Amino acid sequence: MEQTHTLLLEALGAALRNTAVLWTQPMTPEQWSELFQLADTHRVMPMIYQAVYCCPSAQQANASLFTPYRRRAMHDVIVQAQRTQAFFEVYDALCAAGLTPLVVKGVVCRTLYPNPDQRMSGDEDLLLPHDQLRACHRKLVELGFRTEGDEDGTEQAYETTFVSTRAPLIIEVHSGLFPQEDGAYGNLAALFETVFDRAEERSIEGHTLRTLSHTDHLLFLICHAFKHFLHSGFGLRQVCDIALYANHFGSVIDWAAVQHACRNVRAERFAAGLFQIAEQYLTFHPAQACFPEGWRTLNVQAEPLLEDLLCSGIYGSASMSRRHSSRITLSAVTASRNGGAERAGVLKALFPPVEALQRRFPYLEKRPWLLPLAWVQRIAVYRKETAHTQDNSAVDAVKIGRERTALLKEYDII
Repeated sequence: MEQTHTLLLEALGAALRNTAVLWTQPMTPEQWSELFQLADTHRVMPMIYQAVYCCPSAQQANASLFTPYRRRAMHDVIVQAQRTQAFFEVYDALCAAGLTPLVVKGVVCRTLYPNPDQRMSGDEDLLLPHDQLRACHRKLVELGFRTEGDEDGTEQAYETTFVSTRAPLIIEVHSGLFPQEDGAYGNLAALFETVFDRAEERSIEGHTLRTLSHTDHLLFLICHAFKHFLHSGFGLRQVCDIALYANHFGSVIDWAAVQHACRNVRAERFAAGLFQIAEQYLTFHPAQACFPEGWRTLNVQAEPLLEDLLCSGIYGSASMSRRHSSRITLSAVTASRNGGAERAGVLKALFPPVEALQRRFPYLEKRPWLLPLAWVQRIAVYRKETAHTQDNSAVDAVKIGRERTALLKEYDII
């Protein structure tokens, strides 16, 4: 493991314990820069700064070195506090209008952290019954939100993003927790079809929020990480959420149901690796969480998973090459579940079928035999877009995709 990765894990673990690191070794400005850049990639900058700024190693460095990172951390915390307050106001307004949204992730996870506003959220997620989507759209527009879709499109969409024009707040409205039609992970949607029947109320910062049951919520956090793992990866923040949620509510979680669900979607070994990482680095306490012994004894090597998530950044966004590699991994998973071979999945990613390109190249709807031309045009556009981008290479995307496909095999996903 790279030294910067080790330092990040140590600092993040200290932040989750609400303590500081005790580093004494001298560190160069370049090493500090690499650490904070990695923290930013994983969207955990405020937590890392809080954990390291007063350690002996930091005190030995030039104070001016930390000024931009201190300002960034303070800015992120202030903005997050504003987002949280704005979200409470919007949520209360939706409930007052007779809607019954369920809050997922976001503020529910933040409240588990020692310093909630240090846990950043890019958006807040709401799950609504399908028959309330249109009314929710109208209410959010009334509250100053905008979206590119119209009401009819919003009602049919699996998720719609609403951006506030009055506050630094983005809300994603979901009709389901996962898209049902997706070939790679559409089977995840069936696990959450009846979550409204088990919804619970929770008091957070003086506000009563409806959210998923503790069992459903932990399962969703695992499956959400799994979904992004099938794409291009996920970051440390999601593992922190899972660890803290299990620590806080493990005694009332139906672990047998969680493990059974993970096994059914071929995520059991993946989840076991997550909990190993969380236990070793991120304050997960199996005894406190009532973690089942049978899951602990699975013969899973967590190191490859840890290396992948460290390199991925938040939601696999560390590089454009990595993002584009998702075409290969998703195609490999889809091919595997349809009885095809890995090579077929890779070829499908590089040379998609006509149905996958019709929206981008409308002429294919009437002239599907021009598919080879669309492939050539697609490659030409890609080369033009990436000509001046250092982190976006077709060769690197294929390499990362093949390596991550092998990782999917290692965890028995394909």
